[in-house]
Amino acid sequence: MTRGRDAGAAGAPVAVIGVDGRPLAPRAAALLAGATLVVGAARHLDALPVPDRAARHVLGDVTAALEATGRHEGRAVVLASGDPGFFGIVRLLRERGLRVDVEPAVSSVAAAFARAGHSWDDAVVVSAHGRDPRRAVNACRALPKVAVLTAPGCGPAEIAGALGDLPRVLVVAERLGAPGERVTTCTPDEAAARTWADPNVLLVLAADASPGRGWASPRRLTPSRWGLPEESYEHRDSMISKAEVRALALAHLGPGLGDLVWDLGCGSGSVAVECARFGAAVVAVDRDPAQCERARRNARDHGVELSVVRGDAPACLPDLPDPDAVFAGGGGPAVVAAAAARGARSVVAALAAVDRVAPVRDALRAASYEVGGAALTASRFGGLPDGSTRLVAANPVFLVWGHR
Repeated sequence: MTRGRDAGAAGAPVAVIGVDGRPLAPRAAALLAGATLVVGAARHLDALPVPDRAARHVLGDVTAALEATGRHEGRAVVLASGDPGFFGIVRLLRERGLRVDVEPAVSSVAAAFARAGHSWDDAVVVSAHGRDPRRAVNACRALPKVAVLTAPGCGPAEIAGALGDLPRVLVVAERLGAPGERVTTCTPDEAAARTWADPNVLLVLAADASPGRGWASPRRLTPSRWGLPEESYEHRDSMISKAEVRALALAHLGPGLGDLVWDLGCGSGSVAVECARFGAAVVAVDRDPAQCERARRNARDHGVELSVVRGDAPACLPDLPDPDAVFAGGGGPAVVAAAAARGARSVVAALAAVDRVAPVRDALRAASYEVGGAALTASRFGGLPDGSTRLVAANPVFLVWGHR
């Protein structure tokens, strides 16, 4: 494949050069030497041999920098940290309709894992830079190996503080490739109490952060099967949401990476575990301490992590982080109304009594949800002595859902 054009040629693509603190590769150096406009952070402009004839544009206001690059008629070069095609400026340039010629350096994520001595093909990379930090925090809650591209105001201290008492090891890589580079391994409490230099990358690792040898990166985050049979869980006296109920509830909860799901009245934790198997962070709430322990054991057996809270809903809900989806397996209209008031995109309630359907429906409508529901009356296959099949009816369950 033929790449780019001669430096300085009319109509040449924008040259995007990755910077990682090492000397530029020969081709990158040649592109920079031919530049008539160089755009980059002040630290990059000062560290590299920008030609005297080239105009400089400090990359502070990204929109202004993109406009200046698009207007320039000579050879424009953009300097960016690490790999500019990985959560970097290449996407923004292409969205402006500009052609690009990229010379990447080592990405900051790859460098951070290298400094920490960990493989990273099994890691999930999330960005808190210019985005809602909740989703990055939820990924760190749910998964064993996460790299976070941080931003001022959403750095290691803020993310660590949001993790609470979650058992995690943090690796903070500050100013990678620069003279002040520092890599620190610490606990969330230690990270929350410190001030960290920008730029930095944060690695959030479980004690056993390697889920095994894989074949794709990122690894598959959705389970191969859901709506698992009740026998997959430890439960008390059949007090567990049946597989058919869980399957439909999951369809309306839509759990996934970056989400936080509440499972209220979690019992055995079967719905919570299934949501966590989709990559969501989950808070499971129950008033019964024995059920709380049972939910923890089921989570361990299925290789996922739950934040289990012993408490009465709705009284305990104000202390919980805001949810993206809520499953209410108990508590009735009062719990549903309190959960809906927190603004989740979806709320699903499982009810055993038909007379609770209307109050729950009305509570969701009052909170401006689009409401639907179904009565589930599944009949499962059962065996007869002669080997033929009969139908065994399960108790009906009323599922009510609301979406925004």
